[in-house]
Amino acid sequence: MSDKKINVAIVGLGFGAEFIPIYQRHPNANMYAICQRTQEKLDQVGNQYGIEKRYTSFEDLLKDPNVDMVHINSPIHMHAPQSIAALKAGKHVACTVPAATSIEECKQIVKAAQKAKKNYMMMETVVYSREFLFVRELRDTGRLGRIQFMRGSHLQNMQGWPGYWEGLPPMHYATHCISPCLAIVKGEADYVSCIGSGRISENLIAKYGSPFSFESAHFKIRNQDVGFEVTRYLFDAARQYTESFDVYGSDTSFEWQLIEGEEPVLHLGGEKVEKVKVPDYAHLLPEPIRRFTTKGVYDDEHAHLSFIQGGGHGGSHPHLANEFLMSIVEGRASFPDVYQSVNWTCAGICAHESAMRGGEIVKLPDFRS
Repeated sequence: MSDKKINVAIVGLGFGAEFIPIYQRHPNANMYAICQRTQEKLDQVGNQYGIEKRYTSFEDLLKDPNVDMVHINSPIHMHAPQSIAALKAGKHVACTVPAATSIEECKQIVKAAQKAKKNYMMMETVVYSREFLFVRELRDTGRLGRIQFMRGSHLQNMQGWPGYWEGLPPMHYATHCISPCLAIVKGEADYVSCIGSGRISENLIAKYGSPFSFESAHFKIRNQDVGFEVTRYLFDAARQYTESFDVYGSDTSFEWQLIEGEEPVLHLGGEKVEKVKVPDYAHLLPEPIRRFTTKGVYDDEHAHLSFIQGGGHGGSHPHLANEFLMSIVEGRASFPDVYQSVNWTCAGICAHESAMRGGEIVKLPDFRS
């Protein structure tokens, strides 16, 4: 393994603080700087982890020539503008989901990454969760057979979250259920038809003009003879949190458990089924960060809400950090790369557009052309 060190800067210290000790222990990272608008929060985290370089200004952070890589964990509406600015400043960019809120922003991210010749990766937790890694292993060993269909579901009541979430169109935050379906077949979405269902309260509708409680979409995958469906909701339905995906193969199928605490099921043909205990995949990581697949930064009292509801994000955080760091060190594209990242994001944007048109088919842009 190379001993090259990447100077990492983390922007946003709520959810973002989860990654600080991972970067501090990764053999190819130097946890160099943190950025937070609130000085009190900035100093609290900086003192806790012994980080000297601190910024309240994102613009000042980008002027620092020692920063190699920026990991963005800001509110959704800031993801694309900050990613584009960081790429233009010559930094590698990792950004929490979704990558953007519009097709135009997706195009600008691609253009900025291409011009800067820097890596961009949307830090999608699900495609590095232990459940996804288990299904990926079933695929790679041939146990699934031919993949015939996928289904994703992300059901989450967002009441009590920061105000910018209120009334958000469900599919605008759908990467957690879209991404695993595309990643397992190494594909990109081509077109979508989506139906909106139900109605949220009027005060929520007013913010984004989206009336739906649920949105359910069917996608066609570009240049493949397989499709998938996803369902997403954010408000006004009674359902325990779930972030799930199912994969149906000709030989074996994987179905996510219905409620927390149960185990997923393998369908082995005919009436034969088997409940499975999904293993951890810490062995795929450098030894110093393996502990973070089962342990987060926060204790039970102070855990970030996304970490609690997301079941610890399936142990994905160290895998995400490792993948992006090693893509830089090894001079290769990350997974997902910039094209996959914006396709996975744009899929949800186009799905909501379809729902607002009563299910009309909407074709996604081809960001590679």
